[in-house]
Amino acid sequence: MSAVIAIIGVLAFTIAYLTWGKLLERVLKVNPSEPTPAVTKYDGVDYVPAKNWLILFGHHFSSIAGAAPIIGPVIALSIWGWGPAVAWIILGSIFMGGVHDMSSLVISIKNEGKSIGEISEDIISSKAKVLFSGFVLLTLILIVAVFAYLASKTLVAEPGVVFPSLGLIPVAMLIGFAMYNLRWNRALLTIIGLILLGGLLWLGLKYPVSVGNVKFWLVVFLIYAGIASVLPVHILLQPRDYLSSFLLFFGIGVGLLGILITRDPIKVPIWVKSGLAWGKGEWSEPLFPLLFVTIACGAISGFHSLVASGTTSKQLATQAHARRIGYGAMLMEGLLALIATLVVASGFSNLAEVRELISSLGPIKVFSQGFHSATKPLLGSLAGGIAIIILNSFILTTLDTATRISRYIIQELFNLRNKYIATLLVILPAGYLAWSGKWKVIWPTFGSANQLVASLSLMVITLWILSRNNSISSSLLTLIPSVLMLAITISALSLTFYKGMISGDVIIALISALLLILAIWMSYLSFVKIKEILKSKGRQNTQESS
Repeated sequence: MSAVIAIIGVLAFTIAYLTWGKLLERVLKVNPSEPTPAVTKYDGVDYVPAKNWLILFGHHFSSIAGAAPIIGPVIALSIWGWGPAVAWIILGSIFMGGVHDMSSLVISIKNEGKSIGEISEDIISSKAKVLFSGFVLLTLILIVAVFAYLASKTLVAEPGVVFPSLGLIPVAMLIGFAMYNLRWNRALLTIIGLILLGGLLWLGLKYPVSVGNVKFWLVVFLIYAGIASVLPVHILLQPRDYLSSFLLFFGIGVGLLGILITRDPIKVPIWVKSGLAWGKGEWSEPLFPLLFVTIACGAISGFHSLVASGTTSKQLATQAHARRIGYGAMLMEGLLALIATLVVASGFSNLAEVRELISSLGPIKVFSQGFHSATKPLLGSLAGGIAIIILNSFILTTLDTATRISRYIIQELFNLRNKYIATLLVILPAGYLAWSGKWKVIWPTFGSANQLVASLSLMVITLWILSRNNSISSSLLTLIPSVLMLAITISALSLTFYKGMISGDVIIALISALLLILAIWMSYLSFVKIKEILKSKGRQNTQESS
């Protein structure tokens, strides 16, 4: 059964890339002959065209993937069964996430590499920019804090991760220098990089290193993130994420092959009725809207628009690659989420076992065991350890990308030219949240905040499409997902507010209320602007007909 679902998922994603992705190209007016900001605004630091589209694909995919498309689907499966999770992953990736990611990338390219927040000023108003960018900045600082903490905790709990995690940094810088400065052959450098990466994996598994505690590694990773955010992208960010992406490609390939070879039956239920209605039980949650917020990055994520318009748009050499990177990477992430769901659904004997392990050891350990069960014919006893190494690699890529994007937003918001001061303004509050553990207090609202970014980004994109004199029907490709995500977000925040109030958690209730106000305010500004554009179009059509 798991093998059949995996094949259906691969076919669905392939067909969507060739059809829906192509339609998006026409709606967004992708023009390969039109130069990109990486070329027209080249500065050798942030605006640098990637040597090859595969390098940029690796950076983009590594940055957006992280651990979220694994953690979210595993938790969703444990609450509602595997059926709703699989359905939303496939449909959401194709019609929501892929549209969101590619559109964010293209409109940034067509607006000089500006971020979504900055574009909102041109499309809606300066007030919209401040609201949107300020909210995004706070969300990103939370992401930096949490991912720095998770990476640190992983190195303490899994000593075998130390060599691959840290060793990849100098290897990536070596490959980047040879590629851009010495102009060595990319294929040769890729082979050398992968051999060195394989050596680091072997060292990690053979010689685990137990050094320091969580706070020690926290300081190390925050310093690393700060340095990585100001270095030219081609020195560390591009080559590191490019090499890291092969780890994830390997994991996806082996996981998919393992599912097809083992053909294990799915043992957990397709549908869990107790998870569909509001109740007092730990595992009783409403399917709508919490399924969509829980799976998050496995189907659509606002963070992706920040990556697409924050770093990727500044490195795209030609618009011809927009669909491959913007739409294709999201479909690849959807495939990762699908594999994570299937290896857990077929790797455990019952749902109670999954829930118990999530409660005691967390969803990453559950995935590790499911991945081990599916891939043991191929990887043997190393399967579980390799899964954790792969995951930690992507936690780090998300960490340095989020820090860099936060630095961009601070410079945009406050017109601050000094990138070092801007970086400190990210690292210091993120470090405080991580060091003190206060991120745990506000983290429950992150899923809704992330989806709110997605809905607002889609709304800005919709307004951009309408303002470009496109037909109203063309804007439906982004308007419908935007409205759906807005409904999901407002419903989820309302539930979080309610739960915070009845449990006495004032901070969660307050944050949820503030996010609700932001969602309603930005929606109001957006719909007013839509009305203005449609009214203007109506007058224009009347004049043309007369």
